[in-house]
Amino acid sequence: MTYQTDIAGAVRDERDTGRFLVHRGVFVDDAVLAQERERIFQKCWLYIAHASELKPGAFLTREVGGHPLILSRDRDGKLHCFYNTCSHRGAMVCRERTGSRRVFTCPYHAWSFDLTGKMVGMPGADAFPTDPLQDSSLDLTKVERLDEFKGFIFVCFDAAAVSLTEYLGDAAEYLAYVADHGPAGMEIVGSAQEYSVAANWKLLQENSADSYHGLPTHSTYFDYLRSRDGGAVRNLEGMAAGGVKNLGNGHAVIWSIGSLPWGRPYARWVPGWGEECRTEIEALSAEIHARLGPERGQTVAHSDRNLLIFPNLVVNDIMAVTVRTFYPTRSDFMQVNSWTLGPVGESDASRERRLGNYAEFLGPAGFATPDDVEMLESAQRGYANYRNASWNDYSRGTRRPVPLKTDELQMRTFWRRWDQLMTGDDSRGTEGP
Repeated sequence: MTYQTDIAGAVRDERDTGRFLVHRGVFVDDAVLAQERERIFQKCWLYIAHASELKPGAFLTREVGGHPLILSRDRDGKLHCFYNTCSHRGAMVCRERTGSRRVFTCPYHAWSFDLTGKMVGMPGADAFPTDPLQDSSLDLTKVERLDEFKGFIFVCFDAAAVSLTEYLGDAAEYLAYVADHGPAGMEIVGSAQEYSVAANWKLLQENSADSYHGLPTHSTYFDYLRSRDGGAVRNLEGMAAGGVKNLGNGHAVIWSIGSLPWGRPYARWVPGWGEECRTEIEALSAEIHARLGPERGQTVAHSDRNLLIFPNLVVNDIMAVTVRTFYPTRSDFMQVNSWTLGPVGESDASRERRLGNYAEFLGPAGFATPDDVEMLESAQRGYANYRNASWNDYSRGTRRPVPLKTDELQMRTFWRRWDQLMTGDDSRGTEGP
């Protein structure tokens, strides 16, 4: 579908009335997606991998923001990222997802490059007008920006972008909470879970920290918890205190602390896990408190967070720790990648609880994800009516001095930054209730 949405009027942020509306054309318009690719995905820092996925001499290939990339760690441990396209005639020089090697050899004409992207071999090099091994213009093209924070590796295609630390802003503290789970750091557990959703990519960013939909959409999951844990799962409407916070640059977090009905392997016990594991989980909690101090230890071990990093990274630090990215292939279709994180060196029993929690709720076949996919695809189908029923409403909580976690500040935070980048008008600002 091609439809020229009025970008300048797509977001109605009515501070005087408290109404916040977004035009549904931005979810169906191919022209909007084309602008998003240029103004958002080409300009923002984007997550590519976790440091634990790359030992010295290893590489992985991923598509990030529409770009096929190679991320490698050389024998000295330094990270490199370059575009997966040969400097000769453009063929992809690596077609494997991951591995360990010294040289990438293009299958088209056998030009070869080392783990840093440097040209190291060319058949018939004497026919080339320069010495190919000394001609840096023949090296693979490096991604403009590459940086790492607490094990999370990001790239940016804009050489003039602010630093990663500045970009993350207050969101950095919440990534640090994740990194603090284990005394020896965190690692990706297993491989990526990959699936697709027939809906616009922005819908998943909204959904990922939307507490308002939890009870009606995921009622089956809470029924399961009641049947498993009995009296431990009581009044779900008031199951935990919490809130929402604008972290700047379009990032936001929704957090909970209190009597939550699910367990955390690090480290909140629930009856459904049995008494036999209670001692281990309490010991893990004690270790975290001793290592981090009582206040930070309590936050890391016992509170839950859904972190949104603009534009398309979600870190769910809840009953399991997951990292999720999603990229549009069309205005009404996205590809999703999800990984689970766990502390390095955790016991087999703790790892089993972690993977069980992930599979139960957050995995592609769990209680939550199929429900969410159904709702997002339903919304996308409903947007066929966008010319007549034109506006989404995100006004919950605008009149509340301290927003609740069932309010929609996190969505307004996203949309204010989206509006700022898409219109190029910094005066619109990203702060507000």
